[in-house]
Amino acid sequence: MKLIFRSIKKYKWAIALAIFLKLLGTMAELTLPYILEHMVDDIVPLGDLKQVILWGLMMFVAALLCRQFNVMANRKAVFNAHRVSYDVRQALFVKTENLSGSQFDAFGLPSLISRMTSDSYNVQTAVQQIQSLCVRAPIMLTGGLIMTMSMDLKLSLILIIMIPFLLGIILFVTSKGIPMFTVVQQKLDSVVRIMRENITGIRVVKALSKEEYEMNRFAGANKAMADSDIKASTIMSIPWPFMQLCLNTGLALVIIFGARRVNAGQMQPGVILAFLTYFNMITMGIMGLNRIFMSMSRASASANRIDLVLQTETDQHILSEQEALQPSGDEQIRFEHVHFNYSTVDEQHFTGGTSEKALEDIDFAIKKGESLGIIGPTGCGKTTIINLLMRFYDADEGGVFVDGRDVRTYDKDELRRKFGPVFQNDMVFKDTLYENIDFGRGLEEADIRRAVEDAMAAEYVDSLDEGLQYEATIRGANLSGGQKQRLLVARALAGHPEILILDDSSSALDYKTDAAMRKAIAEHHAGTTLIMIAQRVSSVMSMTNILVMDNGRCIGYGSHEELLKNCPAYKEIYDIQMGSIGQ
Repeated sequence: MKLIFRSIKKYKWAIALAIFLKLLGTMAELTLPYILEHMVDDIVPLGDLKQVILWGLMMFVAALLCRQFNVMANRKAVFNAHRVSYDVRQALFVKTENLSGSQFDAFGLPSLISRMTSDSYNVQTAVQQIQSLCVRAPIMLTGGLIMTMSMDLKLSLILIIMIPFLLGIILFVTSKGIPMFTVVQQKLDSVVRIMRENITGIRVVKALSKEEYEMNRFAGANKAMADSDIKASTIMSIPWPFMQLCLNTGLALVIIFGARRVNAGQMQPGVILAFLTYFNMITMGIMGLNRIFMSMSRASASANRIDLVLQTETDQHILSEQEALQPSGDEQIRFEHVHFNYSTVDEQHFTGGTSEKALEDIDFAIKKGESLGIIGPTGCGKTTIINLLMRFYDADEGGVFVDGRDVRTYDKDELRRKFGPVFQNDMVFKDTLYENIDFGRGLEEADIRRAVEDAMAAEYVDSLDEGLQYEATIRGANLSGGQKQRLLVARALAGHPEILILDDSSSALDYKTDAAMRKAIAEHHAGTTLIMIAQRVSSVMSMTNILVMDNGRCIGYGSHEELLKNCPAYKEIYDIQMGSIGQ
């Protein structure tokens, strides 16, 4: 709940105004039974029509003020709650953008999505109820008690005896509900994960006729969430039957004892009428408290989940020159005896158990303007090298250097501006072709057109609706693999990066297009250092040096000719792909 109170602090005066208006509306509502009692017992017996009309008008004005204040308060409460939830989502998005790779892995994408959607909505609901129900319910309860006690203390004892018992039940059940709602939100994470996997992989699901299998898998996760929600909601609804029993019993006792006191001449009939109205208000107050505690239990669980992300301290600090490692050479890129593993962690513990090493004793260097090809089987650590180079993760041992500096001494924006990366499964957004390449960088149109030419994407651009081309709206789902890869390469080239990274970015291209693109990059971006990760020997054989990876280790490093002589694994790949075996 700390998150909720921190969030509303920014809008404390607007929220205070909403609470004050709700207070006025509730107070006006509390006067209605009192005016009614006074009219029945004191005014009507006088037979003075003017007095009846006057007090009737007073009752009408009180009702009108009650309505107006409550409407104004509810509108402001909704507005304030939306502003708070906007800030929470914005803060959560910014924090998510700045999580390190290991922290992002620990939380998981589905969980972060559900926190930004479902959890933030629960917080919004809680903030809204703080301004409405949290004011109205307690005032209806306490105000109703005070008014009934002022009218007839003995009769009000019936209510006073019941209320502590009911509140005790509500508080006890609430303490059990918060952890249950936490489980509900965790189950929701699983639902979001399966939904996301199916949305992104729908073509594979359909191609393999696995719709029924995926529907059953989703149904299982959906049922688990529903069962958890039903269990939590059932526990939270336990007070309601007790409340109904106690309040209906109290209502009956008020009528019985009240009637006896009227017959005995100890109280006026109007008091009974007012008592019943106040009893209804007290009932509404207790029901409101029950709703508040149920909503707050859910909101508290959601707020804790959001706050866990927001309060996560970065595990990647910028080091000073004194703290940083010093390279043994002045090459533009240098890895010195780097070891790394992806930790097996969860969102509660960002350090702990470890998995098999992803990289072990990686050591190489690239001078400015040179090129490096990285080749090896799937899962051997090729992309992990890029992850460390761009500091998505930090090495466990050894040093990673760019331009003679430990990457940990760079501000992340300063470091990443040096790169033009094309990653595996990169995104093409639903936007114009121009904006997909520019990507909000404000690049010159000439640079974008040149990048499209170099990426061999000009033919695709020319095929778009006449007159639109660069202004045509595209989306990733409507692009072939080759079209998508060429646009992504154009996006990387358009910014004239110092270091160009192509991570398996030509796998969907034919050999002719791949060769033409590499030739264009070599001619028009000669000063750019190139790192190319590929599965095809033909894509890397022209690189200055080639790094051959297997199971996280370097098993070969050198030029194409050197590796053919000295690296059996590389020669085997070359022979298989280039057709030398059996000739």
